[in-house]
Amino acid sequence: MVKETGSERARHIAARFEDRLYELRAESARERGLIPTVLPYTGYGLSDPENGWVRIFARVLLAKPGAFEDGRHLAKVITDGVRGWRNFMSPILPHGEIEAHINGERFKVQADRGGVVDVRVAASLEPGWNEISLHVEGGPTVTAPIVVVDGKQEFGVLSDVDDTVVVTALPRPLLAAWNSFVLSEHARLATPGMPVMMERLMRDKPGAPTFYLSTGAWNVAQTLTRFLSRNLYPQGPLLLTDWGATERGWFRSGMQHKADQLRRLAAEFPNMKWLLIGDDGQHDPYLYAEFARRYPRHVEAIVIRQLTPSEAVLAGGRSQGILNSTPGVPWVYEPDGSRIAEKLEGLGIISPDDPARID
Repeated sequence: MVKETGSERARHIAARFEDRLYELRAESARERGLIPTVLPYTGYGLSDPENGWVRIFARVLLAKPGAFEDGRHLAKVITDGVRGWRNFMSPILPHGEIEAHINGERFKVQADRGGVVDVRVAASLEPGWNEISLHVEGGPTVTAPIVVVDGKQEFGVLSDVDDTVVVTALPRPLLAAWNSFVLSEHARLATPGMPVMMERLMRDKPGAPTFYLSTGAWNVAQTLTRFLSRNLYPQGPLLLTDWGATERGWFRSGMQHKADQLRRLAAEFPNMKWLLIGDDGQHDPYLYAEFARRYPRHVEAIVIRQLTPSEAVLAGGRSQGILNSTPGVPWVYEPDGSRIAEKLEGLGIISPDDPARID
């Protein structure tokens, strides 16, 4: 009988149970002929001649040979939109090792206990969109898109997802489960006017990156990426989290995840001023206000999409009391993308649209 070490006993019982479940599923999958497969997600990096780096996002799972092509599911029913629970069915490969090929260099990176790769490596790439290769032993090589930010870039956009770029209209306690397990991919609706507003932002800010911050699980990253593309939102990395137990408890904190990612971006891009976009359903205004008070030089403005009365009830109430609580950092508080764009024009962040001319 193998004795547990002190560190293993210190881990929460939920984490130990979850780890054992992952191991059993992986063993069973290998016996059934499933092979290691990498699902690549959009990463990002910094272009700097001396201190360039890339943050890699991916997930390692076990799947039938030929089920994926370049890390994307081949089945038509998946591509055309299915119930989200299918995203959670493939067994993961805990601590799977991946070899990353970046600009002629090789890097060995490892997934965490949940099969998620979130690793930063020192690498030099040109500003703009790049591709890197990821390979897991016994599986196919895949490519992952990487947006590399110029070290001189001074403007970036960070947006919440639920009730900000996609309409949810669900009680917050049920939101994550519904969007992940039940809702058809094509049943998700873009928030009115938001794609156009964000497209105008990018038109005025060439080279500026767009990040999407959510408490959603990495399992739905490819679904969300297709949704954003289909609704003409700017392409950009998703900053998601991993569901399930932690080393210390049953559940992860969504608010802590968002706060951690905000602070990380401030450290990674010290010259950047962010346009922070969210909604007034409880948490976003408080998180953004706290960030703006701590890093006032890093915030261009805070945009809060005003929920409808019914959406506000489902979201658990509004958080209007925090609005305009950051001296020197302007706030925009409007119900849709069109009105938000008007206010951003007034702040000089978006240029006015030229009226159509008929010659």
